[in-house]
Amino acid sequence: MKNIRLCAFADEADNALDGQIKALNRNGISLLEIRGVDGQNIKDVPHDKVKEIEKKLSANGISTWSIGSPVGKYDPNADFDSQLESFKHICESAHILGAKKIRMFSYFSKDTELVLKRLEALSNAAPDDIILCHENEKGIFGDNAECCAIIHKELPKIRAVFDPANFVQCDVDTKKAWEILAPYVEYMHIKDALASKHVVPAGYGIGNVEYLINEYVKQGGEVLTLEPHLMEFYGLKDLENGESMSQTPVFTDTNEAFDAGVKALKEILARIK
Repeated sequence: MKNIRLCAFADEADNALDGQIKALNRNGISLLEIRGVDGQNIKDVPHDKVKEIEKKLSANGISTWSIGSPVGKYDPNADFDSQLESFKHICESAHILGAKKIRMFSYFSKDTELVLKRLEALSNAAPDDIILCHENEKGIFGDNAECCAIIHKELPKIRAVFDPANFVQCDVDTKKAWEILAPYVEYMHIKDALASKHVVPAGYGIGNVEYLINEYVKQGGEVLTLEPHLMEFYGLKDLENGESMSQTPVFTDTNEAFDAGVKALKEILARIK
């Protein structure tokens, strides 16, 4: 599709930055949602190294679309001052990389007042040129469409990252979720899942991915971030709290799995007018 640009979590192809660049170039993807680099989560990467990363990405024709941060994937009762300092570090990394968006979450809690208090503090601390984008995720406050809508209505500066597979894993109908959240969606993460909760290539699960992409495009959406989760990769179990939700691997390595995820997404895009 002419108006759609593809982005990806390239750490799913390779832990090393050089390998990520090769995977993106091989698949014709020029945007990166940066998360893990050379064994470190982006939140922990020193700014001098972030500058080196930016130079290498730029030299290879790749731009950083978003920071795939773990912000908000914590207990809201934990030390918030340290979380706020980490968040400020991430914001500065975003500036260095030229990213205008930071992916975030809404804490492991159903205490609405406390969650909104924490998210408001983060929103207030964010630079004006950075858009915070909340991703629906299992186990956090925003694990269903109604709770996500509370966040966006109460804190309109926070936009939505719509992830179909994560809703499937929370037994949420993705079409109904879209009806509720469409006005708040900044961009989408592309992965799919079966009723068994296992992640599969886009279009092979019950996440209504093709329908959702079509609706996203109709309302002017332009960027899709591929997050295939088709095979264990460095840091996955940390991201999923030690729980692997990937389908039984049928690929020889992470690069093959990544390429398969890209292929499935491109097949969907080819069908959408």
